[in-house]
Amino acid sequence: MSDDLDGWGGAEFVLAADRLDTPDVIEAADPGDMLRQVASAAAQVRTALRSCAETDLSAFAADGRPRAIVVAGMGGSGLAGEMLNAMAGLSSPVQVVVSQAERLPGWVGAADAVVAVSCSGGTPETLAIATEAARRGCRLAAVGAEGSPLHRIAEQASAPFIPVVPLGLARSMLWAVAVPLLVIAERIGVARIGTDVYELAASRLEEISHQCRPASDSFVNPGKSLALDLVGELPMVWGTSALSGVAARRFASQLQENAKYPAIYGMLPEAAHSQVAAFDGPFAPRSSRLSGQEPGAGPDDMSELPGWDLDYEEDEAASGFTALRLILIADPDEDPRVASQRAAVTELAGQRGIGISELAMDGEHPLVRLAGVIQLADYASVYLAIASGIDPGQTVAIRDLRTRIE
Repeated sequence: MSDDLDGWGGAEFVLAADRLDTPDVIEAADPGDMLRQVASAAAQVRTALRSCAETDLSAFAADGRPRAIVVAGMGGSGLAGEMLNAMAGLSSPVQVVVSQAERLPGWVGAADAVVAVSCSGGTPETLAIATEAARRGCRLAAVGAEGSPLHRIAEQASAPFIPVVPLGLARSMLWAVAVPLLVIAERIGVARIGTDVYELAASRLEEISHQCRPASDSFVNPGKSLALDLVGELPMVWGTSALSGVAARRFASQLQENAKYPAIYGMLPEAAHSQVAAFDGPFAPRSSRLSGQEPGAGPDDMSELPGWDLDYEEDEAASGFTALRLILIADPDEDPRVASQRAAVTELAGQRGIGISELAMDGEHPLVRLAGVIQLADYASVYLAIASGIDPGQTVAIRDLRTRIE
């Protein structure tokens, strides 16, 4: 937990910390039981494995490997496809494509497999793609709620359907929709996981859930501590590999949906060529000034123009702007060059007065590493909402937008 209370103000920070350490407040602030939904992750893994075992997936076998796997899904369902893509890696014999649109790419045809994923089974974009995939003769599979429109499309196409039992909001059901996708990919030789690894991942999810339980005080609770680091700041979440990039995207999405915080997602090395420029902007406490003239300053230099005061004090803080907070999710399998970039970024952020939180992935298998950091991020996003006095389960803006579209 950061000792710097300047970003939000000491009184507000103390109030946020007090909310997280008062069980009655946590319970009242989470009427939709989002914390309980996050805690269900391990059960989702095991339940999904049983559902896969009870579903006829003989259409997906290594001797009938498709040219590509197209995963159709929005939100967390789409992220399941990103998980598969990251774990399959560049060496995969089958291309993995995630589609978050209403149409399949033009090149997709009978040689390809399409997996339509929707926790509710009613996402319009996913239904449109499933229908189109069946019409094009693609090998189709679907994951969603029983009796849903997606289930009916799968039945009409004689495609395997893996049922999901919704335990809450779709954003808390990542593992319920991700595991069936991984099982299908494993059957056709795109991923190597195995029953033991799934159980290790479930155990990791349980371990993080125990550490982040509501009754645990914030100074020993990693989820609460991370949330307090983010209170009143603008999160910028970066991954350092394809795998940790998935975790970064998930964290940014959960901060938006649960905590209602705008969050910026990025991944090294790309972020080092683009997003790092924000370190020189007004959201970085010690960088909204020119510390010195850049080489090559010419006739366009504005420092001499009347009204342009570029002589800032070194310790002057940016006034009126929310401070950036950089969250780095480090993967032990990151490229050595990226590791060097991460160290340099950490140093640069410190010089600019930007707070830093670093999350280290650990575990031999990518799925286990992903499980640990995603579970921590999910808890932190819910605790940040509670610390800010916000109901993490509310979806008013999403519902309002849908009514305007429909």
